[in-house]
Amino acid sequence: MTMNKETPEGEFRRQEERRVERVKRALPVKLGRNIGLTRDISNSGIFFELQSSDGVGIPVSFSVELETPAGKMTLRCEGEIVRIEPRDESMGLAVKITNSVLLQA
Repeated sequence: MTMNKETPEGEFRRQEERRVERVKRALPVKLGRNIGLTRDISNSGIFFELQSSDGVGIPVSFSVELETPAGKMTLRCEGEIVRIEPRDESMGLAVKITNSVLLQA
């Protein structure tokens, strides 16, 4: 489902569609030459903010930097943009993760 405007009904429907809990974290994310921050992440999706974006339905490859007790890790992901939200100075992207691998940084 793609919605660009926030409405109580639309937010309720998106929450119902989520099958896994999202964790709110601000983590560095890199998509091509763009660097941004995550807002939340789960094993099936992620929301992050960047200065620019591609369109809905576009496949993307990105990486997220993680600090773990074992040291820095990089989560490399492939996914599809499912929603774009214009922000004050950036774009919010909701991405469905289709493939991911966790690597030592």
